[in-house]
Amino acid sequence: MVNNLCHRFCSFIVAIVKVVRQVMRIFFSVGEPSGDLHGSNLIQELKRHHPDIECVGFGGPHMQKVGCKLLFDLTQFAVMFFVRVLLNLHKFFALARQAENYFQDNEVDAVVLIDYPGFNWAIAKRARRHGIPVYYYGVPQLWAWAPWRIRKMRRNVSYALCKLPFEEKWYRDRGCDAKYVGHPFFDELVSHQADKTFIDAMQNGEGPLVTILPGSRTQEVESQLPWFLKAVEEIKERVPDVRFAVAAFKESQAEFAREQIAAADLNIDVYTSRTPELMQAADCCIACSGSVSLELMYHQKPTVVLYHMSKLLYKYAKFMVNVRYITLVNLLASSQPFVPLERDWHPDDPECEDIPMPEYPTCTDKSAEIARHVIQWLSEAESYDESVAQLATLSEMYGHPGASQRAAVFILESLTGKSLTVTKSAA
Repeated sequence: MVNNLCHRFCSFIVAIVKVVRQVMRIFFSVGEPSGDLHGSNLIQELKRHHPDIECVGFGGPHMQKVGCKLLFDLTQFAVMFFVRVLLNLHKFFALARQAENYFQDNEVDAVVLIDYPGFNWAIAKRARRHGIPVYYYGVPQLWAWAPWRIRKMRRNVSYALCKLPFEEKWYRDRGCDAKYVGHPFFDELVSHQADKTFIDAMQNGEGPLVTILPGSRTQEVESQLPWFLKAVEEIKERVPDVRFAVAAFKESQAEFAREQIAAADLNIDVYTSRTPELMQAADCCIACSGSVSLELMYHQKPTVVLYHMSKLLYKYAKFMVNVRYITLVNLLASSQPFVPLERDWHPDDPECEDIPMPEYPTCTDKSAEIARHVIQWLSEAESYDESVAQLATLSEMYGHPGASQRAAVFILESLTGKSLTVTKSAA
């Protein structure tokens, strides 16, 4: 309660300052490529309602393209594992100092954080020192892996803007000022202009198409792709006319994929910058766990999900993760998302739910299980249609755009104290 009153008082003082200064300034801190896209959409919505707003901070090329003044391209440090974080630790400390110096030397109306919780906690703490309200757009999934860190959220973040419907209550129950705005991923899906000619060409090829999505991070691609290729060998034995395509995030990952494919003596095409088109063209998909599952749900593509890791990381994850599934789509479908399974999910286990996307977080070889699902979808029309129907129901419930607009309106209204008129696109 006291924290909320302090945040509102700070917002009131900021509103007074803006009357004199006129131009509103918002500092962004965004570290992942996906967050860069979310940030660019949010900035466009902020500017649509407040054309003179100034956006500055850490982000990526998409944010820069829509008018954000980048102090540093943080997306080049889209690191994931502990050792790689340690190797870049001195750079993160330097960037945190740069942000604090900026807060000290410039009037900042608000700080918007997207993803990247390890680094962004430091930014939130420094913003709080300077009395700047902090908005976490797309809150970290503390409910899954670090519920004790809610103390940092309560202490340093003014408003938690939630992507998933069950998050608002979870954060509110723990003393945070939370608001469900929806997932910004769907804004990108609606705004993206897919290459219809490419999609048609892929769909008109001989035989069904399976798209392989090994992840956007290099570590993920290196960890998942070899197991995907092993599953490909088994699938081709059972479905000889099947075609495969790998969707690579960047050229270095595409080159790695081509080397792995050549070593396995497989005939698979690899594409960069074609992920949306390859998803839409596919009959079904094999994917690394991540937010890509939401796009696959939106397009109603039967998908099997793998997340292969080391034995040590697997044991750590089993100990730390506090949710039922690793796939967002499965969490949306579950009536008990915060009740972990007592044993790994398996389609033949009568006590396991019939989840929309079969998933395998593992440290062992699950290529046979991956192949089994794909073969079943490609061989049995009833099984395929059931999967599509499940995804269609979830897409109708949750796959709506407007998160960027809702978040922008919430931020501006809370900063200015004025109500804004929103269009019908903001559900």
